[in-house]
Amino acid sequence: MQASRHILAADLFDPKPILASLPLLPGVYRYYDSQGAVLYVGKAKQLKKRVSSYFQKNNVSPRIRLMVSHIARIETTVVRSEAEALLLENNLIKSLKPRYNILFRDDKSYPYIVLTGDKYARLTYYRGTPTRRHQYFGPYPNSYAARESIQLLQRIFRIRTCEDSVFNNRTRPCLLHQINRCTAPCVGLISDADYQADIHHAVLLLQGRHGEVEQTLRCAMEQAAQTQHYEQAAVLRDQLSALHTVQQKQFVESTGGTTDADIIALAMRDGLVCVNLAMMRGGRHLGDKSFFPEHAEGLAADEIVQAFVAQHYLNCSVPPLLVLAAECTDATLAALLGEQAGHAVHISAATGGERRKWLEMAQQNALLALQQRATQQGGQQLRLDRLRDWMQMPFVQRIECFDISHTMGEATVASCVVYENLDMRQAQYRRYNVSGITPGDDYAAMRQALTRRYQKLAIGEGARPDLILIDGGLGQLHVAREVMQALGLNLALVGVAKGVERKAGMEQLIFPDGSSRQLSSDDPALHLIQQIRDEAHRFAITGHRARRGKARTASSLEEISGVGEQRRRSLLTHFGGLREVVQASVEQLCQVKGISKSLAEHIYQQLH
Repeated sequence: MQASRHILAADLFDPKPILASLPLLPGVYRYYDSQGAVLYVGKAKQLKKRVSSYFQKNNVSPRIRLMVSHIARIETTVVRSEAEALLLENNLIKSLKPRYNILFRDDKSYPYIVLTGDKYARLTYYRGTPTRRHQYFGPYPNSYAARESIQLLQRIFRIRTCEDSVFNNRTRPCLLHQINRCTAPCVGLISDADYQADIHHAVLLLQGRHGEVEQTLRCAMEQAAQTQHYEQAAVLRDQLSALHTVQQKQFVESTGGTTDADIIALAMRDGLVCVNLAMMRGGRHLGDKSFFPEHAEGLAADEIVQAFVAQHYLNCSVPPLLVLAAECTDATLAALLGEQAGHAVHISAATGGERRKWLEMAQQNALLALQQRATQQGGQQLRLDRLRDWMQMPFVQRIECFDISHTMGEATVASCVVYENLDMRQAQYRRYNVSGITPGDDYAAMRQALTRRYQKLAIGEGARPDLILIDGGLGQLHVAREVMQALGLNLALVGVAKGVERKAGMEQLIFPDGSSRQLSSDDPALHLIQQIRDEAHRFAITGHRARRGKARTASSLEEISGVGEQRRRSLLTHFGGLREVVQASVEQLCQVKGISKSLAEHIYQQLH
C-alpha cells in the first residue's frame, strides 16, 4: 500500500519545469519521495545535463527506473567547483543516508601510535585528528594492530607509556620497569642521551627502516662487548632479539623502501559486496579492514570502489598512493584528496609487479571476509525466520530492546539497542541517563526511557520497530504498554524474564495479555532474543559504570570542605585521577596550585 502511494505521487510529478530552470553549473542534487525521505544524493559538473539524464527513457537501468518512479521532489545546490560538489555530496550522503546511494558505515577514526613531544617522549595510543606537537605513526586498521605494535616497541626500547601526572610524581620505579618494559626515566635510571637514542630508533622502526635500526644496534652491541661493557651489550642483544620478532610478524614486505599505500580490493558474491582495505606503511603491511556497503547490489565494481574512496578519505588521513581493484575515472577526486592531505595523491589500478601481489592478497582477504559474512548471515537468517514463525509476524525486520542498569538506585542508565538487516546496528544504539525518579524504581526508569525514545516516533519522526523487547517481567511490560497507549502507538511488545533459576536458556517470554511461553534452550529464535537482550544489558551496564564512576569521583572530593570546583579540577588534572589523589602524600598535595599545607593535611585526613 505504501509503495503504491509513492508511485502514484511520482506519476503526478512533472520534472520538466524544474529541469528547464536548472543551470549548466556544478552542484549537488537530491531526490525525495512523497513522504519526504531522501532517495538519492548526487553531484554534477553541469546540473541541467546530469539531472535530465535520469528522466530519459533510453539507457536507464532497472534500478534507476525504480528510483525515478518514486521521485516526488527535487532539490539542488549550486557550488563553485566540482571539488566543492564532491565534498558536499559525501557530507550529505553520510548525514542523510539516502536509500539508493552506496553507503559505507562511517566508522570511528582510525588509531595512531604517538610519540609525544615531551622531554622524555611517551609512547601512547591515539584516536582523533593529529596535531603538530607530537609525532604520529599510522593510521592502523584497528586498535589491536596499534596496541600490539606499542607492546612490541616496549619490549625492544622500553619507552615510557605512563601519563604525565604519574610520571612527574614518581619517587621510585613502577612495575613496568621491574618487568623490563620501561627504563624508568622518571627517576633517572637512564641518561637523557640513551633515552633519546631509544626514541630515535623507535621512530626509524615505525617508519619501516628496520635495516638501519638493526645495523645500529648490532654495531653498538659489538662495541660494548669489545670495551667489556657486558651489561650494556646484553641489553642491546635483547633489543636485537625483540627486533627480529617484530620482523617475523611483519609478513608482507615491500622492496620499494618506505612506500606508504592503501590497497583497496573488492569481492562480490551472491548479492553481497565486500571492500577490503589493506594498509602499507614504511613498506610493511599493518593489517586490513573489511567493509560491507549498503545499497551496492547490481552496481559495477568501479562505482563501488570510487564511492568508497570518496566517502572514506575525504576529511580523513590519506597516503600518497591508493591502489584500486578498479579504475577511478574521477580526476577531481585525486586532486581534492591531494589538496586535503598536503601532498600528491596518486590513484592507480594494479597492473603488475609488487602492486599486483598486494592487491591479490587484499582480494583474498575480501573473499574470506565475504564467506564469513555469508555464513554469519545464514545463521542470523535462520534465527530471524524461526522468530517470525514463532511470533506469527512474517514481516519482522527491525527489533529494539531496552534494559535498565543501576547500583542500589545509583546512576541509573537505560539502554536501547537495535537489530536490523540481520545484524546489530551500533550506530543506532542510544543510552538514557534516568533522573527525577525514586532510586531503584525500575518501572519509572523504563517509563522514562520508552517515553523519550518513542515520543518522536509518535509525531512521525524516526524508524518504526517491528518488535520491542523489554528486559524484565510482567511489571515492566505493563509499563511499556501504558507508554505506547499514551503515545498512541501500536507496537508489538515482548518481555524477556530470566525465569526462576535465572539461567541462560530458561528465559520466559511474556506477552502484554499476561500469558508467557518458554522456548527450548536450543531454539534459534531464543538464541536471537538472547543475543539482542545480552547486547542491551552490556550497553546499559557499560554506561552505568561510566556514569557511576564519574559521580563518585566528583562526590568524594566535593565532600571535603575547602575544596571547590576549581581546586577539585586542579587536583584531578595534576594527579590524573581520584585514585592518584588518594595515594598522594601531604607534600605531593602541596605541589598543586592553590593547595596550602594546612589544606593538604585536611584533604589527606579526609581521604584516609
